[in-house]
Amino acid sequence: MSHPRLDPSDLLDLPPLTAERFASVERKVAALLSTGHDVVITQGEALLPLEGCVRSAARPGSTALNVITGPYGETFGGWLRDAGARVVDLAVPYDTAVGAEQVAAALAEHPEIDFVSLVHAEAATGNTNPVAEIGAAVRAHGALFMLDAVASVAAEPLLPEEWGVDLCVIGGQKAMGGPAGVSAVAVSERAWQRMADNPAAPRRSYLSLLDWKERWIDTGRRALPHAPAQLEMLALDACLDRLAAEGLPAVMDRHRAVAAAAREGVGRLGLAPYVTETRHAAPVATTVRTPEGVHAGELAARALESDPGLPLSGSPGPLAASMLRINHYGSAADPSVLARTLSALEQALRG
Repeated sequence: MSHPRLDPSDLLDLPPLTAERFASVERKVAALLSTGHDVVITQGEALLPLEGCVRSAARPGSTALNVITGPYGETFGGWLRDAGARVVDLAVPYDTAVGAEQVAAALAEHPEIDFVSLVHAEAATGNTNPVAEIGAAVRAHGALFMLDAVASVAAEPLLPEEWGVDLCVIGGQKAMGGPAGVSAVAVSERAWQRMADNPAAPRRSYLSLLDWKERWIDTGRRALPHAPAQLEMLALDACLDRLAAEGLPAVMDRHRAVAAAAREGVGRLGLAPYVTETRHAAPVATTVRTPEGVHAGELAARALESDPGLPLSGSPGPLAASMLRINHYGSAADPSVLARTLSALEQALRG
């Protein structure tokens, strides 16, 4: 809406988004994920399909392993308990990643576990988890595997079908550089069956994935079940085309290069990355421990005084005083943006 070359009135009175156009965007998402699983594009921010997945696949009497490497893992645990599942939490410090051997050990200790939830990359804490190895452990156990890949998609390899992921949720607003108002989930046949067998799964609800399957996928995607979020869908379509034009390997290389430069840059400023091991650091955000006596939120505010648009922020919750976050995803995965951010941070440290 704020684009200088765009008349906002151009966004009104657009021709209706057809079912075929909607389905074509789903096919592009499937291609991005290299999956033959059904893809459903949901009309809302990614928390919508994430909660829908949990409430559709978890059920009273089931046991879930909830891996916590950041705040979103904690959120999933609450939803799982609300759905009536017994929850086994596997929590690791936020400055590291969970190991596949830790997941395998938890599964061996609790053979009744039939659902596993994991966040691929936690942008809030700057870590990323080895999904391929974890997926192998979950597949060997036989549990259903749900993955939050909102922050990781387009920034690092993501192969949900190959890795045994049954429910893979993505959003466009981070590394993809697209809109926040639509999201998508790739659903395996095992996951659809799990939902169909769950009498507590949401139905006739905005959270219901089964409604999308019955009213959209099973009818051949001929008629949309409700009016789509048209502007967001067009933005997602354009975003997917732009990713294809740049090439996914190039997009991931760009994120990796800026992430490496960010870790090096904060080191030059005398700051320590919050995630200590580079192999555990997400390519979408670099989190930093602030010096003793320096409040992270106040430091970020000083840095933003000269350039409010920089991708720099303090952290919420218990880490608010000590952890600073530099986002470098989407259009911010750019050396010039990082250079401006580090310069502003250096000035703020001196001030």
